[in-house]
Amino acid sequence: MDLNEFSLKFREIREHGFYKSMRKGPTGVGHTLEQCLGLTENNIAVPDLGNVELKAHRDNATSLVTLFTFNRKAWVMSPLSAVRAYGTPDQNGRLGLYFTMSQQPNSAGLFLAITDEVISVRHISGQILARWFTKELSAQFHAKMAALVLVTARTEIRGDIEYFNYYRARLLKGTSPALIADHVRQGNILIDLRLHDALTQARNHGTGFRASESSLDELFSSVVTL
Repeated sequence: MDLNEFSLKFREIREHGFYKSMRKGPTGVGHTLEQCLGLTENNIAVPDLGNVELKAHRDNATSLVTLFTFNRKAWVMSPLSAVRAYGTPDQNGRLGLYFTMSQQPNSAGLFLAITDEVISVRHISGQILARWFTKELSAQFHAKMAALVLVTARTEIRGDIEYFNYYRARLLKGTSPALIADHVRQGNILIDLRLHDALTQARNHGTGFRASESSLDELFSSVVTL
């Protein structure tokens, strides 16, 4: 299905009104839309853009989605040294750095320092633990999510069954280093450290860059209603 075919089919879906969910739980909104579209895979082929991801969400959604993970050459301090210096015990008794970072120092004294060129994790002592160049983050975001068709649905609960009214579809694409930095600064993109002490080295599950479903459209430089 290409973008023109999607647009025509979506008009029919929008005009139809509410659809009974074909799957219970959080994934029902996306699965039901795919079934209505007749898709077996959640991507749409668009010339010059490759495969565009299709995502449906509820208009009152507050959950977070992972945009990408990125660690390559980011750690200035040895990850194991960072964990042992600033980590806190996890539920298994291991020292770990499991923090959602912000510009305000957390309980371990760690915070984000943000410029349009560099985002870094620092300690109040001045120690830099890790840093990411926004140019590289922008490239990673583009590689993982070059374009996104975002479909928004109203929901109704009838008895114990959820119904969806897919009323809006938008094509989102494009970003920039400055835009990435700005959204981290505003808290629209969250940075999660996820590593712990594994005795001889730090076990790193990948620094996660996440965003709220409700703010996905704000992360792209171009938003076109279909």
